[in-house]
Parts: sequence; structure tokens; C-alpha cells
Amino acid sequence: MTNSKLIYLDNNATTKTDEKVIETMLPYFSEYYGNPSSIYEFGGKNAHKIKEARDKMRDFFGAESDKEIFFTASGSECANMAIRGLLASKHAAGKNHIITTKVEHPCVLNLYKHLAKEGYNVTYIGVNDKGELNTDELYNSVNDNTALVACMYANNETGAVFPVEQIAQKVKDINPEVKIYVDAVQAAGKIPLNVKNTQIDMMGVSGHKFHAPKGIGALYVNSSIVLEPLIYGGHQERGKRAGTENVPYIAGIAEAAQLAKDALNFEAVQVKRLRDKLETGLLNTVFNARLNSLAQNRVPNTTNIGFEFIEGELILLNMDEFGICASSGSACTSGSLDPSHVLKAMNVPFTALHGSIRFSLSRFTTEDEIDYTLKVMPSIIEKLAKISPFQKELSALKQKRGI
Repeated sequence: MTNSKLIYLDNNATTKTDEKVIETMLPYFSEYYGNPSSIYEFGGKNAHKIKEARDKMRDFFGAESDKEIFFTASGSECANMAIRGLLASKHAAGKNHIITTKVEHPCVLNLYKHLAKEGYNVTYIGVNDKGELNTDELYNSVNDNTALVACMYANNETGAVFPVEQIAQKVKDINPEVKIYVDAVQAAGKIPLNVKNTQIDMMGVSGHKFHAPKGIGALYVNSSIVLEPLIYGGHQERGKRAGTENVPYIAGIAEAAQLAKDALNFEAVQVKRLRDKLETGLLNTVFNARLNSLAQNRVPNTTNIGFEFIEGELILLNMDEFGICASSGSACTSGSLDPSHVLKAMNVPFTALHGSIRFSLSRFTTEDEIDYTLKVMPSIIEKLAKISPFQKELSALKQKRGI
């Protein structure tokens, strides 16, 4: 980055840790550092903080009991703990059919690929060209041998929100024994979560997506579900996840969850307004811009724009020179030159597939940052268009749109 100005529009990759979260965490590094499992009062204070944090996360999930909340290290661990733990449990005994979608995060997709090698029969459900899930295809795939359906709440690349409560209810109507895992990593802090009175069995979130630090997640598991643990050892997390609890980070995710819940209306109104301003501005001023985020129901912070006939990596590098941070897909696949599996599943045309950029805002994004981005993006694309090997196609686009 050669420009001193930083415009961070990659909040689906990670978020800055809220100062209030840091303040909450600090005492548990050096002042209250006792082991929560200790019987003396110094350790007991930490045990009490964990209990308080668990109750805050119960409220965040809209769960019935704090005993349904387990702390993990990440969203990926949530997915593995839920999916592998369920499949190894009595709930999946004798069943080897599992379902997920083609647009899941790699933490679920790659786990399912591994499970297929272990002998599980995997069904992958597609999406339409708007990124909306083909729910009828999902329902028709459920059978007597189905053990689990894993479905994300909101897509990390397009922001599309899937009707997970409806999906869970319909799947249970077809086969009441099927269990449901929802990856809510990209929904948490952007739209309300409320598992109570739903048929959702398990739901995972990752703190660093809603202004907690990296390295802490939380998993909701309905009290009727008994998971086999991934990590054996001590009694921590009611025997489901051994290891001394990370008290500072547990305190941090709980504080972040409370702040995020309090800011949901701000997300729905102000963050969405800035997202729409950025989206509309790019479509109106950049001649080869194409909107990929077409789902009717989206999280308020995310848009995905395809810049036709230009390489996404070149766009990101040039944006970086102006201090603008965005992404060409999931942060977990940013080192890959392969086009987005999400956009491929949506049948985004080849002309835009490699030039698609995800912009994701947060409650800390300002109007000035959006104005600055809208000011420099047209010149970046114009510059790259001049060196593109698709001059004929770009000229036709420019003539067609008249921008």
C-alpha cells in the first residue's frame, strides 16, 4: 500500500476488535489470570466470568439455556465439532447420507469432501443465478438414510441469506431424525439470531467477524443433542472440549456479541445505506461493472461486483495502492487463482467471474470512506481496461452503457 489512507472494506474476512471489547478483555490477561477450574476464589472469579459470558452468548443466539453454549477457537472448529461430533454420536447411528450446499464456506465444504472419502454419501445442493438456495432440491434429497443437513445462514461472498428456519422445519417434517447445523458466521452481528422455537439443532459463530478478536468462536447445541467430543481430556465445556478455557477471549466474544446485538438496527439502516450507496455508485460510474449480489434477502453489509474482462487480482492490487482493502472471495481461499466456487455455482458469466470483487462494510465504515472509494474506482478500472487483452469486448461494453 503506497497510500497512507486506509479504507477497510473487507469485513467479511475479519473485523477490527472494538475498543470496548479490548477493555473488557485486558484485566483477564494480567489481573485475573487464575485457572477457572481452581477451587480458590482467585480462580473462581474467572469461572464466574465464563458463566456470565455464556449467558450473554445464550442471549445472542436466542437459546433456551446457557448450557447449550460451547466456546471454541473459530467458526471452523464450530463446524467440525458440530458435524463430526454429530456423525460420531448415537443420533447418526447407521446413517451415512449427509447434505450441504455448493456455496458453503471451505470449513464445511472441505470437511464434507473428507467425509466422502470416509464413505459418507454426500449431496450438494445448488443455487440459482441470484445465489438463492434451491430449497426444493434440498427437500427432495432428504431420505430415511439422511443424518445431517449443514447449511450456511448468510453467504460470505454475496451476502445472500438462506431461510434456515424454514429449511430446518421442512426437513424435520420430511424426516424428524435429521439434524441441522447452521453456519451463522456471516450472519452473526448483521441480522438477528434466534434459535428458540426453531428446528435448528446446532449453530456456529466466529468472534472476529463481529469485532471480537481472532481465535474465539461459540457453538449452540440444542440440549437434546449429544455430541461426541473432538478433543478429549479435562472436564471443560462439560466434557465436550477439553483444555483450560481462554478467559480473556471468552469475555471478549461475549462483550462483542452484546455490542453487536445492540447495533443491529444500525446495521439494518445505516450500514445498508452505505452499502447501497457504494453499490449504486459503482454500477452507475464504472462502465463494465456488473452486480453479482442479486438475492432478494441479503445481509446489510455485503455486495459483490463483477468488473468484466479485467482480472480481480489486478483490481485488488491497484485498489491497495489507494489504501482500499477488499476481497475477490473467501479469505480462506484468497491464495488461490481459481475462480470463486460460489460465483461458479451461480453461473456468473466467464466475462465477470475472474474480475469479481466483494466489498463488505461494518458499523465503523464512514461516509467519507465510501465517497473516496467511489472517487478512485472508475480511474482504476479505466487504467486496467487499457491493458486488458479484451479491448474489442470492453469497447462494445462502453458503447452499450454510455458511461
